[in-house]
Amino acid sequence: MEAVLVLEDGRVFRGMGYGAVVSGAGEVVFNTSMTGYQEICTDPSYAGQVVCLTTAQVGNYGTASADDESARPFIEGLIVRELSQITSSWRSQEQYQNYLERHRIPVLADIDTRALVRHLRERGVQRGVIGTRPVDQLLARARTLPKMAGTDLAQVVTTPAAYDSPYEPAEGLAAPLVVAYDFGIKRNILRQLAGHGCRVRVVPAKTTAEDVLGLKPDGVFLSNGPGDPEPCGYAVETIRGLMGRVPIFGICLGHQLISLALGGKTYKLKFGHHGGNHPVRHETTGKIEITAHNHNFAVDPDSLRSAEVDLTHFDLNDGTLEGLRHRTLPLYSVQYHPEAAPGPHDSDYLFADFVKLMRDVR
Repeated sequence: MEAVLVLEDGRVFRGMGYGAVVSGAGEVVFNTSMTGYQEICTDPSYAGQVVCLTTAQVGNYGTASADDESARPFIEGLIVRELSQITSSWRSQEQYQNYLERHRIPVLADIDTRALVRHLRERGVQRGVIGTRPVDQLLARARTLPKMAGTDLAQVVTTPAAYDSPYEPAEGLAAPLVVAYDFGIKRNILRQLAGHGCRVRVVPAKTTAEDVLGLKPDGVFLSNGPGDPEPCGYAVETIRGLMGRVPIFGICLGHQLISLALGGKTYKLKFGHHGGNHPVRHETTGKIEITAHNHNFAVDPDSLRSAEVDLTHFDLNDGTLEGLRHRTLPLYSVQYHPEAAPGPHDSDYLFADFVKLMRDVR
């Protein structure tokens, strides 16, 4: 069936609708990864967003339950150039189109995704609606959608109750215990921590510092997540209560929350970072890492006190701050996703650094 994407500035893209019959609405962003469409769909950091994938064909290797990064997809809609009707992987358990229909994810295909990406790069992130109704009705809805700025989505996607990671380390009970805050955590984070020898207890976003310290963890992990970090004042206060008392490692939203806890400021990027090919320079070693990103907000490096914090990583595309380390406290963070899924593994060492930090402190 014919369908359209209508952006809040009035731009219309016409194509074919697949997936759910219902419409999809949210902030429209683009992701430059060439693989990993299932992992992208199930990344909770995409809550509230419609995702355009820039690779030419999507769905050609099907889906497998092992590739889900959470219990369900969190994207509000999907935009692709071509939705493949052929599945060619021996791992596939379900055709991608059927997967999207089952999860009621609306899809717009057969549009010029290059034109959409250029429009978003020039105009910035746009609220948009995928649907089959008249354009004027869809435009009116797009203009009334909530904006990501000022919205706390971590509470929407977090686990309702604490649980132990299903991925067990080889060392068993002798392994260091990590308490992981779920602001939108991905399963591959839990796999990576287990692969580096950690036991993990996952807790909801609003868990207090006192409750976490009562578990006597060797370290605390602050996960990725969607939305604006500034409304998450509860998390900022919790981090301040944990700083200096236990080693802390944060990524993505966790990085932004650490920066706020240190007195820094965040701002919204024009069109965000979404993809698996961002070059990041490690200031200490001079090495360039190819990294996976999914964030709409960033930290203002000038807002951090240089006497307290070393700025450790920068994005070579736009100079965005991508990492920091506290000079005296056992605390560090990165803006990108070292667990990838999808993406490269250049930053896997950050998990090994966390284990070493916990052992050194212990």
